[in-house]
Amino acid sequence: MRVFRGLSQSSPSATVLTIGNFDGVHLGHRALLARLCAVAGETGLPPAVLTFEPHPREFFAPESAPTRLSNLREKLELIAADGVELAFVARFNKAFASLTADQFIEDVLVKTLRVRHLIIGDDFRFGARRAGDFALLQQAGESFGFRVEAMSTVASAEVRVSSSAVRDALWAGDLERAAELLGRPYVIDGRVVHGDKVGRQLGYATANIRMKHDRPPLLGVFAVEVTGLGDRPLPGVANLGYRPTANAVVRPILEVHLFDFAADIYGAHLTVRFLHKIRNEMKFSGFDELKAQIARDVETARQYFKL
Repeated sequence: MRVFRGLSQSSPSATVLTIGNFDGVHLGHRALLARLCAVAGETGLPPAVLTFEPHPREFFAPESAPTRLSNLREKLELIAADGVELAFVARFNKAFASLTADQFIEDVLVKTLRVRHLIIGDDFRFGARRAGDFALLQQAGESFGFRVEAMSTVASAEVRVSSSAVRDALWAGDLERAAELLGRPYVIDGRVVHGDKVGRQLGYATANIRMKHDRPPLLGVFAVEVTGLGDRPLPGVANLGYRPTANAVVRPILEVHLFDFAADIYGAHLTVRFLHKIRNEMKFSGFDELKAQIARDVETARQYFKL
């Protein structure tokens, strides 16, 4: 997938396009992307996505914006995996937010992205003060020569699939429900960096993974799988949180202990799949109590994997 950062460069060809934040790339997003790719196949045009950085709610109200399910790299990787060929990342700033609905259509959709067929969610609004809607797009399509269609809501167990529903499931520790809404396990990507080696002192060496999530949507101890170290996922147990017992931190960190694994993996870029929550993070009286609990966590995770 080709990624264009900013909208200064026009699309290399006419496009079949969809637009959205795509946070988490859940089943609703994936249905939209599947339809996008189907229409692209019918028309012979590349499937393209327009998304935003930062999330518009982070621009308008950063203090109350929801935690992200995926950073930009994770989101683009997931979009690419669903068959999209072109991704345009618009910088959501004051100038972009000030575009009228008509300016957005003519300058962004028509002139820059060269849209020929536009697919949007049924609740899509755009332009300054969210003045643009489906009806306006249909009128513009007749004038500028592009077709517009809306995708209806996708439901799971009679609940609308949304990024908010995924966040709620993750925060509640219901990773299985989150996976149902996403169509896959929830993942966090990051590069392995040097830590303070506390895990090694406790007898459980960990890979310290640098995240771009300042406010991850889940905290605690989990059974996980890790990809990026060979041709198959590796099972393990992960702690995501503030380490209240051992060298407490102000920014959450992700530490993963891989079972029966001892290679030097500093610098590797890994993907951690969160499969099952074992417990919440806790503060212990000391290292002995912490070490005993880690042993129980490892055994619980091994039982989960039937190892």
